Amino acid sequence: MTSPELQNPTAPSKLGPLKPSGIFFLVTLFTLSLTRLGLILWKLDRVQDVEGFLPVLINGVRMDILVLCHMVAPTVVFGLLFAGNHAVGRVWSKFQRVYLFGVFCFFLILEASTPGFIEEYDSRPNRLVFEYLTHPTEILSMLFTAFKLQMFVVSLACALPLLFAWRAFGRVTSHGPSASVGKRAVLALIFMPLVFLGARSSLGHRPANPSTVAFSSDHLINDFCVSSGYNVLFALYRLKDEADAGEIYGKLASTDEIRDEIRASMLTVAPEDFIAGDMPTLHRQVASVQHERPLNLVIILQESLGARYVEALGGEPVTQFLDTLRTEGWWFDSMYATGTRSARGIEAVMSGFLPTPARAVLKLGKSQTGFFTLASYLGTKGYHTQFIYGGKSDFDDMKSFFSGNGVKEIIDEDDYENPRFLGSWGVCDEDIMDKAHESFLKAGDKPFFSLVFSVTNHSPFEFPEGSIELYDQPQATVSNAVRFADNAMRLFFEKARKAPYWENTLFLVVADHDSRVFGADLVPIEHFHIPAVILGSSVEARIDPRVLSQIDLAPTLLSLMGISGEHPLVGYDLTRLASDSPGRAIMQYGQNQAFMSGQDVIVLQPHMEPKQFTYDQNRLQQAVLNPRLARKALAHALLPSWLYKERLYRLPDDR
Repeated sequence: MTSPELQNPTAPSKLGPLKPSGIFFLVTLFTLSLTRLGLILWKLDRVQDVEGFLPVLINGVRMDILVLCHMVAPTVVFGLLFAGNHAVGRVWSKFQRVYLFGVFCFFLILEASTPGFIEEYDSRPNRLVFEYLTHPTEILSMLFTAFKLQMFVVSLACALPLLFAWRAFGRVTSHGPSASVGKRAVLALIFMPLVFLGARSSLGHRPANPSTVAFSSDHLINDFCVSSGYNVLFALYRLKDEADAGEIYGKLASTDEIRDEIRASMLTVAPEDFIAGDMPTLHRQVASVQHERPLNLVIILQESLGARYVEALGGEPVTQFLDTLRTEGWWFDSMYATGTRSARGIEAVMSGFLPTPARAVLKLGKSQTGFFTLASYLGTKGYHTQFIYGGKSDFDDMKSFFSGNGVKEIIDEDDYENPRFLGSWGVCDEDIMDKAHESFLKAGDKPFFSLVFSVTNHSPFEFPEGSIELYDQPQATVSNAVRFADNAMRLFFEKARKAPYWENTLFLVVADHDSRVFGADLVPIEHFHIPAVILGSSVEARIDPRVLSQIDLAPTLLSLMGISGEHPLVGYDLTRLASDSPGRAIMQYGQNQAFMSGQDVIVLQPHMEPKQFTYDQNRLQQAVLNPRLARKALAHALLPSWLYKERLYRLPDDR
């Protein structure tokens, strides 16, 4: 039998004006717990690997209570003040209904979207949500092309719960009889402290946060302990201070200690080559190779080309042309990306800049001008500098960053006449490579630098039908897109080898990052492994087994080009690095950063002590912490934040 209270939503209740907040709290808590249970069952093998069933459920409820207490705090305060059967109360009831429904909608839609996000990024929705929202045209095109089914399923899953929530919140927020002042005072004394304590979820100095409930070495299972709504809101909150790595990983005693640690780690720079002054990494580099005139430079940055798609690196046999370059140029068997996004790859390859827990410098305000790039440096040497892309160059703030830092010519989607194929992300790679060849021919004797950035190997993996022999079915798969991109590069090099610019040009082919980075480790290093090869008429074939980073490419290219001068690049000049050096790589994965030296890996996590591992058979195995290596890792994490904040990563006269 229906209770009198539900038959008459204006009937008094023990919670009085706090009833809507209580109903919202319980309904949303139940919904978040139910979706969390679904994620646990979906990834049960990974949950069981870390014995995480109960920790995820218990910590999940704790963190849900935390975020929901934040959400109901306004309705508790204003409900006690304004609720009642009067003009102000009627306005408040309407506002409260919309507010509670909007918050429930936010949490539900993010939870429904979480499986798709996990499939793509192996994590709950995070700050990538904000980065993608700044490019609605490209993102909507991608969603409607490649994710129609997922969008339909999410819409279907949300429709009935949202309809129920709208009606339920409408009933419980209907204005009722005004509670007495005494009852409001009692409710305030009971519930306001509870809401405050729930929002902190801790009696310690700091309120609880995701690090508080991070109990395992599997980052995704740690993510299960918070809701996707909380993860996104926490990322939004941290945008204001995430650029300061010291607040995240801890600090060294002074910037002098950071400088000294980094300089000692720059093994290919002699102590006397560092330049006195305020720029800690500024030094003079003398090229190890000399030419009658310095070489041109072409960097072909391949979108989302992880090692798992390269047979020569143990992956699928889909890069048939790239595999042939292993015996024709300087091939790197153990090259690692610094991050998981194109902006991070561009940051490393173009600027040689170390990764941070902040967004890549392409997106940050202080780096839009006066920031070191290969383009700004080579521009001072008389080079014509350009960026060739198939999509819109304002994506990821590339246009702003490049135009403010030395790139004189930007070619993007609008500059292609009658392209053979136009997809969600722009023209296909064959169009891009044709445009590049055409541009290089026009350069004549003038030295040039060009960054050529591919687009085909990006979801929804669109390219012309019948252009290649498909690797698998259907056509729009990542493996087929990789094969098409590889074939476009083959066609380019067939023409380039016969072109007049070939003899005077150095080429680098490198990936920006893997297509998907996922795994149970705190930093899934296997998916940071990427192909890279340097080739040209003056480059001797060799296979390099050392562990290396994208940041090592810029100084190495300058040395091979015959360019000497002063710059702040931190990476190794690999022409001068000892052949038996274990090398090192730095990888940013969300808020975690890995520093790998040979097989030894230090992982830095927010507000936690560093952990050491051995990288063996594509997994991290716990090891005893080496304080010296941990200190070096921390210095490499702190340096880029310092350089960015103080504008110390630039050319000497570029202030």
